[in-house]
Amino acid sequence: MKYIVSLDQGTTSSRAILINENGKLIDIKQKEFKQIFPHQGWVEHDPNEILKSQIDVFEELVSSISLSDIVSIGITNQRETTVIWDKDTGKPLYNAIVWQDKRTSSICDQMKRDELSSYVKESTGLVIDSYFSATKVKWIIDNVDGVKSKLKEDKVLFGTIDSWLIYNLTNFKNHVTDYTNASRTMMYNIKNLQWDKKILEYLDIPKSILPEVMTSSSNFGEFQYKGFSIPINGVAGDQQAALFGQACFEDGMVKNTYGTGCFLLMNTGKKFMLSKNGLITTIACSLDDNIEYALEGSVFVAGAAIQWLRDSLGIIDSASDTEKIASSIKKLDDIYVVPAFAGLGSPYWDMYSRGAIFGLTRDTDRNQIIKATLESLAYQTKDIIDVMEKDSGLNLNSLKVDGGACMNNYLMQFQSDLLGNEVIRPEIIESTAMGAGYLAGLKSSIWDKDQIIKNQKIDRTFQSQIDMEERNKMYGGWKKAVKRTFNWIEK
Repeated sequence: MKYIVSLDQGTTSSRAILINENGKLIDIKQKEFKQIFPHQGWVEHDPNEILKSQIDVFEELVSSISLSDIVSIGITNQRETTVIWDKDTGKPLYNAIVWQDKRTSSICDQMKRDELSSYVKESTGLVIDSYFSATKVKWIIDNVDGVKSKLKEDKVLFGTIDSWLIYNLTNFKNHVTDYTNASRTMMYNIKNLQWDKKILEYLDIPKSILPEVMTSSSNFGEFQYKGFSIPINGVAGDQQAALFGQACFEDGMVKNTYGTGCFLLMNTGKKFMLSKNGLITTIACSLDDNIEYALEGSVFVAGAAIQWLRDSLGIIDSASDTEKIASSIKKLDDIYVVPAFAGLGSPYWDMYSRGAIFGLTRDTDRNQIIKATLESLAYQTKDIIDVMEKDSGLNLNSLKVDGGACMNNYLMQFQSDLLGNEVIRPEIIESTAMGAGYLAGLKSSIWDKDQIIKNQKIDRTFQSQIDMEERNKMYGGWKKAVKRTFNWIEK
């Protein structure tokens, strides 16, 4: 039996997934790593800890098989998270600045004042926001001792997490990324497929530090491990990988991933479609230079809100507790949690919103707060679907879901109720890792697209059980709550 190994480097953990030549998921290994919060609104990771945790789970995963049976490796990763390192030593020059980080909000405000919003949207498909990599790169260059001197010596490299992993796995030989990750930097022109000269000059970022950009199903280099040379043949940012893993190959197909954040993508094919309602345009996974695009809505805090209940408030022992608790109490009466811990993403794009709880009364208890927090994932998803229907002109009849929180039956039923549409959960919810594995397997000629489509199996379909009046009442309360969080802190 031959195997593909998929490395899934996420926001809170690194995982390794073993997929056999028939496209069956055989095993998963996972290891969490430290979240670093130096100041309010700042979020960092240790790049070396990320690398070590990813190698650790790889070694654990492959310990029971022959290394000669591994055909290739796929990599999928948390997007936008930014690493700057020394070209010669491979040593990080600062911690990785995570996609959730808000420290560069003032840089973004200045870009808007300098009337760059339209240009950035038309060239990169994105809105100006601290979410993306560009302003994080500028902050490191301007604020970390020694970086500017190393730039003069041409010893600095930038990368998103995929580039950081590849550079190390290939013993500093390959400084590369793929189209999907490049499209999330706010420095890459997704129409002419080049690093954008105007944006780089404005932010004073040298092009020399940027990686070479390749199609998602390419040879990104060789991982030399215990005498074996294993090709890295697939790379994609986590959400585009999930779109591919769900076999959303046709225009109009949509998936939502319930992870640390929620990310809803619609395949728009060859059409470069700019949103008029707060979505962003991004590059979907590509097998060649015939680029395909997607509309995306990004929710910054989804599963992270459940972690907040567990780790910060200490009112649940594990994320799985939320399903039983939410199912055991009656319907909430106008209680809403808006988890804008890192500002609001699509469709609002308010960097200055902060989390809030609305509708508290004297008899509100912790179980109601837990239930309202869980329901916030579904409300934020509906925010995106409503504007996605406006932008695309399509009425979505079903939603494909994946990610850890999609196993929460209460959440999925509530999502279906709120949308008035069916919600489809696949047998294999590891769509992100499977997508990267599929990309690697395609390049290695292990399977083709038809086989990937055949591999899709449904675990459960949820159907809406409430009427339009009740749905509108619940959602109307949510919209009022969100509006009250806008610009909570001063610019």
